[in-house]
Amino acid sequence: MDLLTSLKISSSGLSANKKRMAAISSNIANAQTTRTAEGGPYRKKEVVFGAEPARESFSEILEGELDEKAQAVHATEVVSTNKPPILKYEPNHPDANEQGYVAYPNINVMEEMANMISASRSYEANVNAMTTTKNMAMKALEIGR
Repeated sequence: MDLLTSLKISSSGLSANKKRMAAISSNIANAQTTRTAEGGPYRKKEVVFGAEPARESFSEILEGELDEKAQAVHATEVVSTNKPPILKYEPNHPDANEQGYVAYPNINVMEEMANMISASRSYEANVNAMTTTKNMAMKALEIGR
């Protein structure tokens, strides 16, 4: 695998984890949102990752094969979970139903914070991989002097 392929794979990881962090931030920010434009409480968002071959040139795309079988990651979609909302008895709340219950999003903020740390570490690992690749390229150029 050449250095540019390594950089492309790391940059795809950065992009995917950026989307994951955005979804997690949205979940944390809307953990108490009881009313949305679609109706009902906010639904937790999750990012689905997929792998695709890291192809360099048009000829490799036509051939459909890579010698190293390197895989780049990408965020295929952002989906809303189907977890039922949490009902809390608050009869004075403006969004309370006839029985006095308010539907809150089924979001565990502690779980979301753990997911944020995981996404942050993955992002950091990709930055470190890119830095190492850049340093290797610089060392290779120094050898040529």
